[in-house]
Amino acid sequence: MKTARLGLAVVAALVALVLPTVAQANEVTKWNEIAANTVLAPTQPATVSSPPAAGVFMAMVQGAVYGAANAVDRHGKPYLVNRSFPKASLDAAVATAAFRVIDGTFSAQHAGLLAAYNSSLAAIPDGSSKDQGIDVGTMAADAMLAQGHFTPMAMTCDFGSGPGVFQVLPGQACDPTQWVAHAVPFLVQSADQFRTAGPYPLNSDAYTADFKEVKSLGKDNSTTRTPEQTHIAAFWQTNPAGGYNALARRFVAEQSLSTRDSALLFAMIDLNAADAIINVWNDKYYWKFWRPIAAIRNADTDGNPDTVKDGSWTPMFDGLPQYPDHPSGNTAYTTATMDAFRSFFGTDDMTFYLTSSRFPGDQHYFDHFSDPIKQVIEARIWAGIHFRNPDVQAEELGSEVEAYTHEHQFAFVH
Repeated sequence: MKTARLGLAVVAALVALVLPTVAQANEVTKWNEIAANTVLAPTQPATVSSPPAAGVFMAMVQGAVYGAANAVDRHGKPYLVNRSFPKASLDAAVATAAFRVIDGTFSAQHAGLLAAYNSSLAAIPDGSSKDQGIDVGTMAADAMLAQGHFTPMAMTCDFGSGPGVFQVLPGQACDPTQWVAHAVPFLVQSADQFRTAGPYPLNSDAYTADFKEVKSLGKDNSTTRTPEQTHIAAFWQTNPAGGYNALARRFVAEQSLSTRDSALLFAMIDLNAADAIINVWNDKYYWKFWRPIAAIRNADTDGNPDTVKDGSWTPMFDGLPQYPDHPSGNTAYTTATMDAFRSFFGTDDMTFYLTSSRFPGDQHYFDHFSDPIKQVIEARIWAGIHFRNPDVQAEELGSEVEAYTHEHQFAFVH
């Protein structure tokens, strides 16, 4: 785990975030919420709203917003827009960049998006500054859309057969987000830049230990998993894009971040999360490793005398993921995001809460950005959907992605 570094908002970070505050929105948070509500709407297909896909779409919006904001108020390495426009309206640039990316990707919501955009523009005085801001936002959005991050592809359910090979269970649909494995990344060099070491050999002591752990703790009616662990495992069966962007919006309000710094914060968390999840999905379909349910039900075929078959074993989480086990998407997503928060604020010490769509109103409080990472690793095992090794290697992948983007794009923050 990387040590804390001096960040842009380290002084502001000393404010106690749990104190009640009056929510203060700017164009960045306004359009971030619109983006999240659009991407995660129940009417969206799984190819869009599932966690890996949602991460990519949120990054498209926030990347364009950051590119536009950075062109108007230059404070670091250019992104998407190489020229500087210091006289342009920052609000017009942000609203236009966000609107054009969301509208260009989700045209079915055009009427509502256009109404929100017109409302944003109406609050900005007419003149050359506003006009130039619209132009800058358009440039950033067009550049983002031209990069082709979302490319639909044919899905497959055939990944081979045999011990250790992931197979779609009978009655289960194919992974609708297979396209993420081949998506164009945002800041890292390629979708396979951070290849993991891969699964343990099936006859190894390490695999045996992971097997026995998840077999005991992750079973639907486990007698070794505590009620608290059961609740935590269920809590984390939620889409991280919604929760982490909501957390960033609270930070903006509670810390009174400027529009410029708000754009930077969302870019750091969402671009890192997307590049991490793209690399994870590429890694999943490179290793094609079976999940605990298949491993435990077919342990008599793995060549390991220390793993015992249970043909009726079922995980605690009843909505078994439709994609290979290794590595863990949620863990990498969480790690990249929390490392980005830590880089922005320059400290691991922060009190905040996270929510879950599974338990509306349930707020889990943490005192460090590293704490959710530790909890997610355990939660995926307690839910019976991951071996420990895929979580540990996913944490490493997420940290490597954030370290890379920090060095190549966001180092100026510090």
